[in-house]
Amino acid sequence: MSALHGIRVLDLTEGIAGPIVGMFLADFGADVVKIERTTGDPARAHPGFAMWNRGKRGVVVDPSDASRIGWLRRQATGADVLLTSGPAQLAEYGLDSDEVLRRNGRLVLVEMPPYLPGRTPWAGGRESAALLAATGGQAWRQSSSSGDPVESVYPTVLYSQGLWASACTVAALVERERSGRGQRVTVSGVNGLMQLLTSGLVVDPDAEDLSTAVGLGGRHPTYTRIQAGDGVWVAVGALGRKFEGECLRVLGIADMLAEPRMGGLTDNLVLPENFAWAREKVAEAFRMKPSAEWVAALSAADIPCAVVADRRQWLDHPQVRAIGMREELDDPERGRVVMPGIPIHLSAAPGRVRGPAPLLGSDSDTVEVWEAQPAPAAAAPRPGPLHGLTVLVIGAFVATPFAGLLLAELGADVIRVEPPAGDPFRANAYAVSRGMRSLAIDLKSPAGRAAFYDVVRHADALVDGLRPGVTAALEIDYDHLSQVNPELTVASMSAYGHTGPMSGLGGVDVVIQGLCGMMRAEGGDGEPVVNTIAVNDNATAAMTALSVALGIFHRLRSGRGQHIFDSLIGTATYLQSGELTTYRGARERPTGAPDYKGPSRFDRMYPVKSGWIRVQAADDAGILEDVLADALARPEPDDAVAALNAAGIPAMRVRKIGEVIRDPRLLETEFLHLVPASHGRSFISAPGRYATFSRTGRFGPLIPPGLGEHSRAVLAEAGVAPEHIDELEATGDIVQGGPIDRKLKAAYR
Repeated sequence: MSALHGIRVLDLTEGIAGPIVGMFLADFGADVVKIERTTGDPARAHPGFAMWNRGKRGVVVDPSDASRIGWLRRQATGADVLLTSGPAQLAEYGLDSDEVLRRNGRLVLVEMPPYLPGRTPWAGGRESAALLAATGGQAWRQSSSSGDPVESVYPTVLYSQGLWASACTVAALVERERSGRGQRVTVSGVNGLMQLLTSGLVVDPDAEDLSTAVGLGGRHPTYTRIQAGDGVWVAVGALGRKFEGECLRVLGIADMLAEPRMGGLTDNLVLPENFAWAREKVAEAFRMKPSAEWVAALSAADIPCAVVADRRQWLDHPQVRAIGMREELDDPERGRVVMPGIPIHLSAAPGRVRGPAPLLGSDSDTVEVWEAQPAPAAAAPRPGPLHGLTVLVIGAFVATPFAGLLLAELGADVIRVEPPAGDPFRANAYAVSRGMRSLAIDLKSPAGRAAFYDVVRHADALVDGLRPGVTAALEIDYDHLSQVNPELTVASMSAYGHTGPMSGLGGVDVVIQGLCGMMRAEGGDGEPVVNTIAVNDNATAAMTALSVALGIFHRLRSGRGQHIFDSLIGTATYLQSGELTTYRGARERPTGAPDYKGPSRFDRMYPVKSGWIRVQAADDAGILEDVLADALARPEPDDAVAALNAAGIPAMRVRKIGEVIRDPRLLETEFLHLVPASHGRSFISAPGRYATFSRTGRFGPLIPPGLGEHSRAVLAEAGVAPEHIDELEATGDIVQGGPIDRKLKAAYR
C-alpha cells in the first residue's frame, strides 16, 4: 500500500509550485482531483504541465455555476488536503478559508501565495520565478563577470516552493494522525526563496554586500568548472581542506600553499585578495592535460568530478535510468511523454506514477462525492507539526545538516551525530547547521556504537548522508539499525542513488550541476555557468525532509519502519522537470548565456540610472514599447516599477541581499532572525520561519550547536547510566563540548 493511500486532495492551484504538491501527493497514493475553470490552468501550454499534474483526476468548476460551486463546497467537507494559492482564489470559487476549516476540522488547508499572504506586489499577482528571484536577492547573488544581476533559465524558486510545501503538507498530515485535527499551512513564494537561498541570507547585516564580479565559475578555484587542454569543461568538486589540498597535489601546484598569502591553509583560497590569483594558477595547470586525463587523475584521488554535459541527454544517462528517474507514459493529449520519475524510493510503500495529466474536465461527471470528515476533538497547540518526534542526522557538508535544520523547523528534536573531531565543514556550514542538538561520538568504537544504539532505540527516524558503504562498515546501516529499532525510518541520501553503475561514488552539488546539464543550460552557447546557490544540496535537503515525513506517516498507519532513498541526481532531475519533460511537438525550452538577463525584450532585467528592474510582459504589443521606454527613462528603480505595474505590466526592482534583509514587510513576517555574534556587538542574520502553521507554529531563532554540546544530555535521555557516560567521556568515545563560536567564515560560493 502506498504511503498516502486513502488521502483525498482537492487541488485548486495553477502554474508550477502548487501543482507540484499535488504531484508528489499523487505519486505516493493520494487521490488528487485537479479543479480548473472552463478556460483551464494557464500552464497547460507548458510541457511541464504533463509532469506537474500527472496521476490526478480533472474536474471543471465554473464559478458562475451554483450547482458546481455547491459540489465543490461539499467535496471540501470530505477532503483531507485542499491546495490553493490563498483566500482570494478560494473566494473566486465561493469558498471562505475560515468557514472551510470550521466545517471540516480535519482538513489540512495549504495556501501557497506567490509572494506573501495578502497582496502580491506585481501587476496581475500570478506566480513568477523571475520577479521573485529579482526582488528576493537571488538574481544579484549570482556570480557573474560584470557584477550585475543574472537571471537563471530555471524557475528554481518555484520548484523549491513546491517541494518544501510538499514536505510541510505531509508533516501536517503526520500531526493530524496523532492529534486528529487539521490546520492551515502557508508556504509562500518568499518561503520557497528562503529555503533555496538559505546560506545567502546568513550574513552580517552591517556588512556590505559581497561583490559578485568573480566570474562565471564562482569564487572557489577548486569547486567549480575548469577548462582542460582539449577545450572540454570539467566540473571539479574539491571542497574542504582534505579535498582542496589533494586537488592541488594532483594538479602539481601544492607548493602554492607555501606562499605567504596562503599561510599553508586551503581555507585562504577564497579570500577576496587571493581568489583571482589562485583561480589562474588552477586554470593554468588544468590546461596542461586533456579532460580524460584529469577526470582519471582526480577520480583516482577520490575527488568528485565529471565532464560538463548537455541536459538534453540527461534522461538517457544509465544512472538516471537505474534509479527510476526516467518515466515514459501515454498522454491522451500529448502522445508519448518522457519525463522525470519519482526522486524518492520508499522500500515498504513505494510510490508510482499513476497516469498522465488529466484532460480538461475529463472526470467532471465521475468523481464521487466524498463523505464528510468526522468532527474532531480539540487539539492543543504544539511548536511544530513534528514536535515530539526524534530524528538523528549523520553526515557532513551541506545537504545532510540542512535536512536536519528543516526537520527542526518542522518541530522535530533533531540530534546531529558527529565524530569526536566534528564535521570538517561545520565552520563553513553555519547557515544549515541550526536548530539541532549535537552528539559527538566515536562510531568506530564498540563502546561508542553501543551507546549510539541506545539513542537509536528511542528515535523515530535517522537521516544518513554518509558516503556509500560507510554505514555498513560502521554497522549503523539499515540492516543493523532495524534490528535495534524495527519501527525506525532510515532516509539514506547519496549523490547518485542506491543502485546503478555510479551508486558507489561520492558526489557534490557543483559536479552534479555539470553532469546533469544545468551548467550548460545556464551558459547557453557561452561558457558553462555555476549556480552560486547550492541548488541540488538545498533541494535535496527538502526532499529528505519530505522522505522522513512520508516514512513517519506510513509508520503511524502501519507500525512499520522502512528504508528510504533519495539522491542529489534525483533532485537535480526534479529541478529540471519543466525543462526535461518532452513529447512530439513540445516547445523548446530556453537556455541562457553568460550574465543572462532574460529571454526576450519584454521579459528581462533592465538597468536604470540607479539600479536594475525586472520586467515580465505577456506580449510585445506596440503599447509596451512606449510604456517601457517611459519607465526606463526614470532614474529611480521604484519609480520605473510603479509606472509599469500601474500600466498592468508586472515588474519589480532587482535587489541585493542587503536591501532584502531591510525590507519592513518581510521583517514583520519573521522572514529573518537576528542572533548576536560571539564577539563584539555585531549580529548574524538568518532565515526565520520557513512556513506558517496555524496551530503548530514554531517561533524564534534556530541556533547551531557546538560540537558535542549535548552529548551527555542525549545519552542520559536514552537511558545510559551517568557513570557509563563518564567512562565514555574519559575514554574519548564521546566529547562533551560547549556552545558554538558564532561567527561567519568567508563565503566560498
